[in-house]
Amino acid sequence: MIKDYVALDIETTGVNPDGNKIIEIGAVRVIDGTEKETFSELINPGCLIPPFITGITGIDDYMVADCGQIEQILPKFVEFCEGFVILGHNLKFDYSFLSVNAERMGMKFNNIGIDTLRIAKKCIVDVPCRKLDYLCSYYGIEDKEHHRALNDAVAASRLYLKMCELYGGDYADVFKTEEFGYRAKKQSPITARQKAYLTDLIKYHRIEFKYDIDKLSKSEASRHIDGIISAYGRIF
Repeated sequence: MIKDYVALDIETTGVNPDGNKIIEIGAVRVIDGTEKETFSELINPGCLIPPFITGITGIDDYMVADCGQIEQILPKFVEFCEGFVILGHNLKFDYSFLSVNAERMGMKFNNIGIDTLRIAKKCIVDVPCRKLDYLCSYYGIEDKEHHRALNDAVAASRLYLKMCELYGGDYADVFKTEEFGYRAKKQSPITARQKAYLTDLIKYHRIEFKYDIDKLSKSEASRHIDGIISAYGRIF
């Protein structure tokens, strides 16, 4: 069994890696099965965080307002993971977001990893659910802040070690690493019409807008416009 790895988790504004944003990265570096160092950063996504995401994670716009953006945080995280296999629960989701953002910044993110959800589906046959929080409860693994990135990264690591202990002998092949792959879709820049309307909304409602409008993509601009209209109303 592999005992040297970086267990990771992210929180995002949605489920689409090509359009939604990372708002938190958490990770723990594990060497010989022992937790050594952690990485935990909130990230300003450059857009409003949907209320339902705040309801799930507890992360709101105020919490990330003064945090670094992905361009400042991701290079540090890539360095933290360098030379290690990555690990996570439903790792394909996390990898797709990290890979997309790394690609847009001209970097590569490690694509060799271990998915604890895949292992659980193969090994644990007597449970009704294989979500991380359920399996942590099932095995008595501490899970105090579910849906916060560092907590979930640590929980995934401890779940992995527990499954190694219980099932590693009989299901050795299931614990092997796998390669992940995801290519970012090309983003269209904000349109002139969107830029004009967004600027008018900001002025009309006297909003302090902290993002560079010229750097927004078409989809990001749409989310900002929708968010402002939802919170403040249209221009009359």
